[in-house]
Amino acid sequence: MNKPTIAEILAPKPKARPRIYAYSIADEAHTGLLKVGQTARDVKLRIAEQVKTAAIKNYQIELDEPAERDDGTVFSDHEVRTALVRKGFKNTELEWMQCTAADVRTVLAELRSGQKFSGTHHQTFHMRREQAEAVNVTHAYFHSRWAEDMHAVPRFLWNAKMRFGKTFTSYQLAKKLGAKRVLVVTFKPAVEDAWQTDLESHVDFDGWQYLSKSSGGDPTQIDRNKPVVYFGSFQDLLGRDTAGNIKAKNAWLHKENWDLVVFDEYHFGAWRETAKELFEGEEETVFKKETKLEYAADLDGVNEDLNVLSQKETEFLPITTKAYLYLSGTPFKALATGEFIEEQIFNWTYTDEQRAKADFAAKNPDEWNPYGALPQMRLLTYQMPDELVAVASAGEFDEFDLNEFFAANGTGDAAQFKHKNDVQKWLDIIRGQYAAKAVDSLKTGTRPPFPYSDVRLLPYLQHSFWFLPNVAACHAMAKLLTEKHNTFWREYDIVVAAGASAGIGLDALPPVRAAIGSGFDTKTVTLSCGKLTTGVTVKQWTSILMLRNLKSPETYFQAAFRVQSPWSIKNPNGDNPNEEEILKPVCFVFDFAPTRALRQLSEYGIGLSPNEPNPENAVKDLVSFLPVLAYDGANMTQIDAGGILDIAMAGTSATLLARKWESSLLVNVDNDTLRRIMDTPEAMSAVERIEGWRALGDNIIETIINKSDKVKGLKDKAKAQDGKLSPKEKKELTDEEKEYKSKRKLVQEKLIKFATRIPAFMYLTDFRENTLRDVITKLEPDLFHAVTGLTVADFHLLVRLKVFNTERMNEAVFAFRRYEDASLRYTGIESHEGLSHYGLYDTVVARE
Repeated sequence: MNKPTIAEILAPKPKARPRIYAYSIADEAHTGLLKVGQTARDVKLRIAEQVKTAAIKNYQIELDEPAERDDGTVFSDHEVRTALVRKGFKNTELEWMQCTAADVRTVLAELRSGQKFSGTHHQTFHMRREQAEAVNVTHAYFHSRWAEDMHAVPRFLWNAKMRFGKTFTSYQLAKKLGAKRVLVVTFKPAVEDAWQTDLESHVDFDGWQYLSKSSGGDPTQIDRNKPVVYFGSFQDLLGRDTAGNIKAKNAWLHKENWDLVVFDEYHFGAWRETAKELFEGEEETVFKKETKLEYAADLDGVNEDLNVLSQKETEFLPITTKAYLYLSGTPFKALATGEFIEEQIFNWTYTDEQRAKADFAAKNPDEWNPYGALPQMRLLTYQMPDELVAVASAGEFDEFDLNEFFAANGTGDAAQFKHKNDVQKWLDIIRGQYAAKAVDSLKTGTRPPFPYSDVRLLPYLQHSFWFLPNVAACHAMAKLLTEKHNTFWREYDIVVAAGASAGIGLDALPPVRAAIGSGFDTKTVTLSCGKLTTGVTVKQWTSILMLRNLKSPETYFQAAFRVQSPWSIKNPNGDNPNEEEILKPVCFVFDFAPTRALRQLSEYGIGLSPNEPNPENAVKDLVSFLPVLAYDGANMTQIDAGGILDIAMAGTSATLLARKWESSLLVNVDNDTLRRIMDTPEAMSAVERIEGWRALGDNIIETIINKSDKVKGLKDKAKAQDGKLSPKEKKELTDEEKEYKSKRKLVQEKLIKFATRIPAFMYLTDFRENTLRDVITKLEPDLFHAVTGLTVADFHLLVRLKVFNTERMNEAVFAFRRYEDASLRYTGIESHEGLSHYGLYDTVVARE
């Protein structure tokens, strides 16, 4: 794929608007008839083209109105004629209706009222190639496991980005499996709308039954002969009463034998992290209030149940099922920790999607492109002026701290920015009105493309999403934008989707839709600090402004992908069902902390390709479909993969690199991994040779497994006895749990200590290592053994048993090498040239 130019990246946004028209012909054959059609072009020109072919001059346009509902969706002329027929009007031929213009206007009013066709099973589209592939490989894997062991409960992960169609494809898998009982569990209840709509609208699932807490329905009254899908949240399904018992209303769920359990939005699962980490940057009080509103009061207890290192699904969700399916667009933790092996994963990433889009267009230039409406993303980063950076700098490298810059207090009319004057300057900057920079632009003769000033970008900012640090910042921004002196923003409807007043979950969405309407005549800015960043679709959102610090690429890109929803008009002129008018070919992410933004991008690119040995290639692959422009304070330039990694690593120090090698993510010490070690004599022998291992005591792995099994047994007994245990059993449970967790921690620390030895070896070679395998195999095996106590063969064995997470180690190796090369280049030395292997190592040892 050719690299797009800056002009192409900032190409003008297409203009199109669907219209419904009706015209009459003054002759005997057309008496009482109206031609009802649609077009995305000028109605007069469109009708003139039609009548010209028949040399008709005695026609009159009776109606010309927008084909839009109040909620922003578009209807077609086919829907208008169908609605007229239901009212009793006759469709004489093709698009001619026996009715009046007033009758058509009545139908248009009804269609705009927001009536939905849920439950009619009218959709007939087929699976795309990659969706069918996901179903087939998962189906084959499940059956291969059942062939080995009929009692096996296989697990499979779909690493599939937003817009893959995970809900529709999951139902197709369930259908192929012949599943009659499907349980969908999520940590994010707001995604329910898609699960219900897909089941109730597609002809493939006619006769299927949908149940959930919100949709109602008595599970005891379902038709046992027809498939049923139950949608529930972790919070509700895992919630218990005061006695610790399963909620009575959910008792039937635990008695049912499920054919398939689907974990949706798996990256939000709390079983590997605390719930608070899902709300990065939130103030403690805001977090507690928002969390309880959004996820219900049961969350604390749920998280306590889930936040156990060795926890398995059957332990925290006591149900019976034949198989598990996990869905996520950003399952980086699951991929990095080796939770799923390669044959248990189907990947469909942003890069896969955009490559499929380009390939289809190249091979089928005259055909409708099933990926054509999926916008390509562009990332634009801006270096703030020094005077604003000085206001809010933090960290070891004084990076621009978005959370501090947009810090605020209060809510509603009382909300106020801590640095209000500086935030006002920022508003001036994004409009290209900042006086200091305006002078620079005059001197250089260039005008950088700031979001709300460049005429090429403004159409893509007609409806934007601003991602702020917290509720107070959202209210403060809304207040500032509406102050009298900010006249530019009077054209925009400011919607605050934050705090309790905005509503819980999907309740925050209707005000946004109402403000946007069809999206053609309105302008909006939606302010949020977390709401509506997952599981919702607002197709008119075309840009997002990242105005907060985010620690993980998962959170960053989950939010960013909100603006990648397709916006198009199918069959815009009513005469070609294969024609599609794409209203949003591209979408934009604007970020004002360049180093952090590019670090997130590089981590995301590397995370998308865990098996790519060279991280630079992974990032290069991503940016070929996600161009990056960076404004350095003077010029806007396009950055390649190497430049992205250089900037991303600019905020990395030896201290931060050392922390990468001290991370608990580098090693696995769950029960399954420990059992694999214990069952492999060579592995047991290897770990016992790690320095300090003997000090942990004899049979420590066996002790951990036995005690954790004992704890599980006591917990199961407590559940069976309505939470009742004898005082002796309660003490035993507490003591055993405390002991096995502390011993597991000691094992983890020993393995991490081994991992911290590896960076020293990167000084021993002139090769440009990119992976852990490079580091180990390009060194003297005897030296490796002497320093670590393990042979290269020992280490490879432990890697195969998933004791060490090589994906995480590869990231750390690459980061260390890039940092080291940059440091040496600064002194005029290129990649260890001229240094002997042992000379540098001796120097390091001597300094220690």
